[in-house]
Amino acid sequence: MAGKTHHTAVAIVPPEEAWEPIQAIRRQHDRQIHRWMPHINLLYPFRPQEEFEAITPTLVAACVVIEPFVITLGEFRFFQHGSGRCTLWLAPKPAEALQRLQTALQAVCPDCDDLSRFPAGFTPHLSVGQFPARRDCEQVREQLQATWQPISFLLSEAALLGREPDGPFRIVQRIPLAEGVKLSPSPRG
Repeated sequence: MAGKTHHTAVAIVPPEEAWEPIQAIRRQHDRQIHRWMPHINLLYPFRPQEEFEAITPTLVAACVVIEPFVITLGEFRFFQHGSGRCTLWLAPKPAEALQRLQTALQAVCPDCDDLSRFPAGFTPHLSVGQFPARRDCEQVREQLQATWQPISFLLSEAALLGREPDGPFRIVQRIPLAEGVKLSPSPRG
C-alpha cells in the first residue's frame, strides 16, 4: 500500500443537470472551481489510482447494503478556520445517511480517516466558496439563502475521483448503492 494522496477521493458527485446553480456561485467565490466538480467528499485524501482496481470490490461491498436516498441541498453554512478565513458550503440532508455511508466506506479504508478526525467528526458539505473574513462570508450566505431554490437528487452511487498533478478531478469509477434494488422492474402477473 502506497499511502494516501490528494490526487484521489471517494465522493458524491451530484448529477450534472443539478450543477448550474451551484457552479454559478462557485464561479464567483470558489478558487477550486477548476480543480473540482461540485462534490461532497467522503474519503479524502484517498489511495493512489493504482490501487483502485484492488480496492473497488471492497468499496462496492460496503455500499451495496446502503439503500439509495434523496439528498437535498437547501441550506448554506460555513466553517471558520483558525486563520480567520471561512469556507461557505451547502449542507446536504439527511446528514445522518451521509455519515452512515462515510462510516461504511471508512471502515474498509481505516487509514483514510482525515475527514472524520475533526472535533465534530465527519461533516458532509459541498463547498461553494472561500472568504477572507467571517463578515464577508455571512453577508454572502444571507444573500444566497434569501433566493436559493433547494436542489434534490437521488443518491444512487459514490464516485472514485482522480486527477493528474496539474489537472482537474474526473470520475474514474462509480460505486453503486444497493445495486438494482430500487431499479428492478416489478413482475407482471
